[in-house]
Amino acid sequence: MKTGQLIKELRIKKGLTQEELAGQTELSSRTIQRIENGEVDPRAYTLQMIAKALEVDFSLFLEDEKEVEEETINKDRFVHGMIHLSGFFPIFIPTLLIWRFNKQKVKGIYEHFIYVLSFQLTVLIMFILPGSAIQYWMNYNFIAGRAYYLIIGGMILSVALSIINCVHVMNGEDYKRFSLIKPSKKKV
Repeated sequence: MKTGQLIKELRIKKGLTQEELAGQTELSSRTIQRIENGEVDPRAYTLQMIAKALEVDFSLFLEDEKEVEEETINKDRFVHGMIHLSGFFPIFIPTLLIWRFNKQKVKGIYEHFIYVLSFQLTVLIMFILPGSAIQYWMNYNFIAGRAYYLIIGGMILSVALSIINCVHVMNGEDYKRFSLIKPSKKKV
């Protein structure tokens, strides 16, 4: 439950109007109204005054904030997981789109974006390009006939490692282990 909704319910239970609560807390009734409507996030001192006026423990409001923070972390982990899952094949467009539409909303997405791009480049450089080059230049001799194994093996490895990374990220575990190119820890 949001803090503002909780304050409103507690105020109504106690039989107070917004004006009466404002008088007991040294806040304006407009501030109380904005807090209850979720337009502003009250500071800790403001929450202490409201808790005192409503005769409840201040920690009640902190538990609510922890729930909201945990919900945000879970949403961020989901988006991080999806960006790792987009690394299935060395096609950069899905990864770019996920990053583009979430870069302002999800904390830490830039680091995941760079990691997935480096992972995709690693697969492309180690498996797809060499296999394609062997297939193209060596025509149909024995080695060229086997070059598609390199390409398919790289794609299967890419899919498997992307799924593993996705699961690790969504569980909040370490995911930086499957790339030759180690991205820097640049914060944006």
